[in-house]
Amino acid sequence: MAKKQKTEKVEVPVVETPVVETPKPKKTKSDKPKPEQDWVIKDRTYLLKDGAEPVTLTLGCSAIYWFDEEKGYERELRYTSNQKTPFVDEFVGDSRLAHVTFYDGVLTVPKQKTVLQKLLSLYHPAKDRIYYEFNPVQEAQDDLEMLNLEVEALMIAKDMDIDMAEAIMRVELGSEVSEMSSKEIKRDALLYAKRNPVLFLELVNDDNVQLRNFGIKATEMGIINLSQDQRTFSWATNGRKLMNVPFDEHPYSALAAWFKTDEGMEIYTNIEKQLK
Repeated sequence: MAKKQKTEKVEVPVVETPVVETPKPKKTKSDKPKPEQDWVIKDRTYLLKDGAEPVTLTLGCSAIYWFDEEKGYERELRYTSNQKTPFVDEFVGDSRLAHVTFYDGVLTVPKQKTVLQKLLSLYHPAKDRIYYEFNPVQEAQDDLEMLNLEVEALMIAKDMDIDMAEAIMRVELGSEVSEMSSKEIKRDALLYAKRNPVLFLELVNDDNVQLRNFGIKATEMGIINLSQDQRTFSWATNGRKLMNVPFDEHPYSALAAWFKTDEGMEIYTNIEKQLK
C-alpha cells in the first residue's frame, strides 16, 4: 500500500511595492518685477493732470529711479529706442535715448511699444503727479459716482428748509445772503448743489453750519455784539460778556461750539426767542 506524501507549505514572502510619489514641479521664480506679472498688452492713452493741454510737453525719461523691493535697491530707468527694457542694469550694448512727448495734453502709445508703456504705467515717478493713465472703466465709475452725488445733493437742496439753505449759502456767499430773498437763496442752493455736490453734502452734515449762521444773524440784528478785535461776544443791550473766542479760532465757529455747552444753550434759547 503506497504511503501518502506529506506536502509542505511554502510561505511566499509578501513584498510591498513602495509608493512612489510623483514629485511636484518646483515653482520657478519669475524674473519679472512684481508690477509686470499681471501686465496686459493693449493700446494705452496718457493724459496730463488737471486737464492741462500745452501744445507740447516732453517728459523726462532718463536719470530717474524706481525702488525694487525684491532686489532691495533703486534701479535706474531710461527710455531708449533700441533696448527691450527700461532698466539700465538690463541694457545690452549701447543705448539710444528717445523722447516722450505729450501733444495737447495727450500721449497715445500703441501696444507694440511695451517698453514705453511699462515705463509710463508702472515705474515713472511722475505718474499720477504730472500725468495719469486713462482708464475708461474707472472714468465711467468715477462719473457715475459723481452723478449719484449730484442727484443726492439736488434732492436735498430741493426739499431743504430756508434756514438751512441760508446757512449753507452763507458759507459760500458770506454777508450777501442777508440781502437775498428766499427764492434767490433756494435757487443758489440748488445751483451750488449741482456745481459742487461733495462740499454741499459735507455742509449739510455739518452740525455747526446752522449754529454759525444763527450767530451771524443774531449779530446782524443787533442782539449780540462781536468786539472789534473779534475776541469777545457780548449782549448788545448791556454789554455783558457772553464768551471769549479762543486764540486762532474763527469767532463764529467758536460761538457755534459754545452754543452746545450748558451755558451756551440757555443763551441760544434766549436769542432764538428774540429772532422770532
